[in-house]
Amino acid sequence: MLTVFPGSFVRALRRATTLGVTAVAIAGLATIVARVSVRAQQEAAAAKSVWDGAYTLAQAKRGALKSGLCVNCHGDEFRGGPAPELAGPDFLGRWDGRTVGDLFELIRKTMPDDDPGALPREQYADLVAYILAVNKYPTGSAELGIDTAALKAIQILATKP
Repeated sequence: MLTVFPGSFVRALRRATTLGVTAVAIAGLATIVARVSVRAQQEAAAAKSVWDGAYTLAQAKRGALKSGLCVNCHGDEFRGGPAPELAGPDFLGRWDGRTVGDLFELIRKTMPDDDPGALPREQYADLVAYILAVNKYPTGSAELGIDTAALKAIQILATKP
């Protein structure tokens, strides 16, 4: 794998070596490498999306069993009810670029409408998995977790990247 160093690193290293200040060059190198590493980790985390298979089929099936709580307001198959649709172009347009964590937290804090937050976190995760399945996102080998921070690392994208 070819490693490309930022121009600022190369300039700092040349300047430091020319001046014979090896310790300064090493300290500068360590700082720049750390920044590049952090940036790469952030970009890698941000690159994860629902298209990578964020839930399992079994989890979506469990969510389907609980989806009866949703159909009165969101309609059969999450379309056509008085509340916002949870499937199809309308849902994808509203959630494109947001995260699974955002969706999880919204549902967890506001649903069911008559008793918000009443379900265990695992059941909210199952419902989110079912919403992803209804929107035809692919399954994966691991279930959606219940940790909001981890779920916020998974982006909802309307179209496959």
